[in-house]
Amino acid sequence: MSKKNIYTEIKKEFKHLIKDNNLLNEKITVTARALSIKEAIGNPKRQNYPIVKGKEKLMQAEYKGFYGQAFTDMPGSYHGSIADVLNLPLDSNYNRGIFIATLNAIMNFLGRGQNFIHCKDEEPESCSKELVEYINKTYGNKKITLIGFQPAFLETLSENFDVRVLDLDDDKIGTKEYGVLIEDGIKNKEDALEWCDIIVSTGSSIVNQTIDNYILCDKPTIFYGTSIAGTAKLLGLERFCRYSK
Repeated sequence: MSKKNIYTEIKKEFKHLIKDNNLLNEKITVTARALSIKEAIGNPKRQNYPIVKGKEKLMQAEYKGFYGQAFTDMPGSYHGSIADVLNLPLDSNYNRGIFIATLNAIMNFLGRGQNFIHCKDEEPESCSKELVEYINKTYGNKKITLIGFQPAFLETLSENFDVRVLDLDDDKIGTKEYGVLIEDGIKNKEDALEWCDIIVSTGSSIVNQTIDNYILCDKPTIFYGTSIAGTAKLLGLERFCRYSK
């Protein structure tokens, strides 16, 4: 599946969902905005999450009191109809953020899927421990490439498995966190994916248009986070997100 076809497939499935539930012509609007750090993740003791550092924002779309989220480095407000969102060209992280957050909000409204709202405070720490248990039980002791610097996941995974981590943040690349080198998500991608047995990928890869690197890779891929909630349900992708709501 090519990068273009991934988004074509998501749009097609979303449009079917909208039509099947008679939502296309509704006049009720979708509103999206970037959440504050406290709204998004609460007050975690660990202060090196990308959202705390200001590298990303969590966009939140609302539809009839139901919410959907998407991480993006191009946040902004949006106000429009469901038809407007369906017609957005998915040619920027801003547009894809709006589209994905809206998709998640609509699927939340329809009861399709679960865990749409980001966990808070120390819940990422608990999630990281459960992820280790899940991988051990499901796959055994495998080499893991972590996509996206998620500090709780990186520390806990690296204590239990051989781990490499890829990121796109120039300020992080080349540094070490928890004894693991942060590698360039573009330059080191092929080598790191070839090396590993399992990929653990941030769900925001659906927004920054890197998701095809992982779903096209012939390796088990576990996506994490709220951004991927709706897409994982629509496309049957494996997702781990224990403490989101």
